[in-house]
Amino acid sequence: MKEKKILGFPYKFIPKAIMLAVVALLVWWVVWFMLIGSLMSLEELEATIGPALAGIEGDATWPILPAWPTLQPVVELLLDTPQFFVMFWNTFKLVVPSILGQLLVGAPAAWALSRLKFKGRKALLTIYIALMLMPFQVSMVPNFLVIDKLGLMDTLWAVVLPFAFSAYPVFIMVKGFDAVPKALLEAAAIDGASHFRIFISIGLPLGMPGILSALVLGFLECWSAIEQPMTFFKDPSLWPLSLYLPQIVAEKLGLAMAASLFMLAPAMLVFLFGQKYLELGIQSAGLKE
Repeated sequence: MKEKKILGFPYKFIPKAIMLAVVALLVWWVVWFMLIGSLMSLEELEATIGPALAGIEGDATWPILPAWPTLQPVVELLLDTPQFFVMFWNTFKLVVPSILGQLLVGAPAAWALSRLKFKGRKALLTIYIALMLMPFQVSMVPNFLVIDKLGLMDTLWAVVLPFAFSAYPVFIMVKGFDAVPKALLEAAAIDGASHFRIFISIGLPLGMPGILSALVLGFLECWSAIEQPMTFFKDPSLWPLSLYLPQIVAEKLGLAMAASLFMLAPAMLVFLFGQKYLELGIQSAGLKE
């Protein structure tokens, strides 16, 4: 019996497709909300969502498209708000060293926990897992005391170092390295390759899905970090973009929408680029030799 189809899709998949479409619309509505808001004039924003955000009397509404599209908020942000570019650059100065640190520190640590046999290995891995599960509020005071004793308060290193030595990327990379075939490593050892040579020539290439997935997740976490910069930075000139957005006053709703959209753009690009590596990392973590 021929299977029934609607618009080329099997009939049994239609309910699932509708449910996924509804969920996708709910997720993308936030992005559409910011995009439309960045194309609205201040008067239209005050008339639509002003009652909800600015305390203006009336009922809040939100149109699907702006009545009179304008680039005024975007122009104001890019041409008349130099503070935005300073904090945008501050964010990159925090993110790039943090990600490089996670790669240089996390990858060798993950390889050792995954492939080297030494006393206390399981206990050390358990400690990593426990540290990974701890929220920042638990480790905030110890980190603050250590950073203060090192004299790194109000410097970029106060945020970079805790991110670089984070336990979460190590845990993700360990799962990626676990998927490397043991027979291949034994063959390389028989041929006389050292541990370092095996790590560089075999471990890194084959464990790349786990490494890239950890770096993508680390970028997203560091890019949107709020509590860490708020704790370690007293000088506003060091603030990243995540601390700039809450400082925009309610009278500049269009500027806030445009700034939020520009802050979201790099995170979306990194996620779209690293999506396949995230999927490969999840798949490799589920494979058994």
